[in-house]
Amino acid sequence: MRSITTLAVAIFLLSSPALAQPSDNVADTTAEATQGIGPGARPVGAQWSRSPVVAPNGMAATAHPLATQVALNILRDGGSAVDAAIAANAALGLMEPTGNGIGGDLFAIVYDPETDQLYGINGSGRSPAGQTLDQLHERLGPDATSIPPVGPLPVTVPGTVDAWFALHERFGRLPMAQNLAPTIRYAREGHPLAPVIAMYFGRNLTRFEENQQRYGFDFDNGRATYFAGGAPEPGDTFRNPDLADTLERIGANGRDEFYEGETARTMVDYLRRQGSAFTLDDFATHESEWVDVACVAYRRGYELCELPPNSQGFAALQMVNILRNVDLSQWERGSPEVLHYITEAKRLAFEDVARFYADPAFSAAPEGLLTPEYGRARFSEIDPARATPAFSPGTPDAPELEGPGDTTYLTVADSSGMMVSLIQSNYRGMGSGLVADGLGFMFQDRGELFSLDPDHPNAYEPGKRPFHTIIPAFVMHDGEPFMSFGLMGGGMQPQGHVQILVNLVDYGMNLQEAGDAARLMHDGGRQPTDALTGSAADTVPIDDLGTLYVEPGVPAETIEALRAMGHNVEVEETGMPFGGYQAIARHPETGVYIGATEMRKDGQAAGW
Repeated sequence: MRSITTLAVAIFLLSSPALAQPSDNVADTTAEATQGIGPGARPVGAQWSRSPVVAPNGMAATAHPLATQVALNILRDGGSAVDAAIAANAALGLMEPTGNGIGGDLFAIVYDPETDQLYGINGSGRSPAGQTLDQLHERLGPDATSIPPVGPLPVTVPGTVDAWFALHERFGRLPMAQNLAPTIRYAREGHPLAPVIAMYFGRNLTRFEENQQRYGFDFDNGRATYFAGGAPEPGDTFRNPDLADTLERIGANGRDEFYEGETARTMVDYLRRQGSAFTLDDFATHESEWVDVACVAYRRGYELCELPPNSQGFAALQMVNILRNVDLSQWERGSPEVLHYITEAKRLAFEDVARFYADPAFSAAPEGLLTPEYGRARFSEIDPARATPAFSPGTPDAPELEGPGDTTYLTVADSSGMMVSLIQSNYRGMGSGLVADGLGFMFQDRGELFSLDPDHPNAYEPGKRPFHTIIPAFVMHDGEPFMSFGLMGGGMQPQGHVQILVNLVDYGMNLQEAGDAARLMHDGGRQPTDALTGSAADTVPIDDLGTLYVEPGVPAETIEALRAMGHNVEVEETGMPFGGYQAIARHPETGVYIGATEMRKDGQAAGW
């Protein structure tokens, strides 16, 4: 057995706080909440964090404490990490419907100790097989440049339930009905709303009411299911008996209930009444896809592992591939140099995301995206002293093309060493606003991410999966499984994955500090929905430089230095744009688990 490294010890137990202390913050946001009193002091570790959770037999980290407890109970009852992850995901669909639910899609990475392999599953749904791009354009109108975020047109087949059963068939131990039973009980008896989730309920109600006036979609069922008394408040008891009935049928009848049975017929009948082109065959023929997990080496034996397109997982790998060409640890973590290099690496990677990432069944990404040579070539485009005004996509041996964040992330590990990294989402807000009669869940609006440019790899086509933002992650160390983690939140996700890795590897933060440390989030540049050429490409100007959002923990002098380097920097004090982190790491010698959760959410990491 190899000896534990000093760095791994630091990640588990110690800390090396390299960000600014509260006195250096650009803005003090504690006064109102604390009535003039500041935070207490910690005897060890960074003053702005708390201890990771340690347990020997199993661990769960989710965005809601009750979902974490559901997962742990499944583990205690003899379930695998996959059973517990399914159970927790079902619970979050009830308890955190502002980010996920069985009307959405799912991606996961599973480390299986029996085969010593990582397995990836792509549980994303497709567009209607009987609707062409021309027909969609007719529905949208001649001046449309994008698919609306609500109503029937952005709906794709929900892939979550099929992915549950695919995962369960390979790795499950308990009956699916047992995995779903805790959520069914909570849906009928009720559960108290957590504070952050309640806040998002209010934001979503405002969004739906504004969009109902603009687009005129059917919000009656959505309002009755989630907002019958207006936006619920923190601590209010929330019930969803319709969802309980749906989950009970799925538990009793299996995957086919959702895609061919009574539930499927109800969904298709409702969607067609709204003007959707879906047929029952679109649902019956849906299936998830097992995919190869790709890993890119960073430094010191650590590798970041992600899923391939149609997700944006490769964006994180491309950022790592660029950043490994510079030793960030030569500067303090909160320095302008570190934030500059991370930002420019993001901008370079996302130019390729916008150009190449799509459903590989229709347009495969270039094979050279992840090669060390391509990473060095892209790194050479970074000016160490200035923000580059505009980047372009690279040329990673790309074939010629023919022709002219809202999410939940969870992770679970069991006593056998199995680790599950799972992310699930309805996409923007709670989704499309559409809830089928009596089913208790909202359809996703993931199809909004199709491009309407027929020459784009991500162009809308019949039976196609759109570009996806949700990505689970995994870290290997010296060829052994080390950490299952993720960070929800649209385009923040690849940026967050890389910042977590940098915090752990380059700055020796422990698992909890790596998530609590102040983050950056760059927004701007070309998107996978943009037109590539022609007049349509000029309809919406591209903000090439974009905006660099930072949290208050970034020093004021760093912000001023970044602005002097040409970055458009804004301080964002709410924490909302910066994602929601959960992580479980495994001690390389003892097998003990260490868990961490996101201070920006309502979550909990717990073990037994």
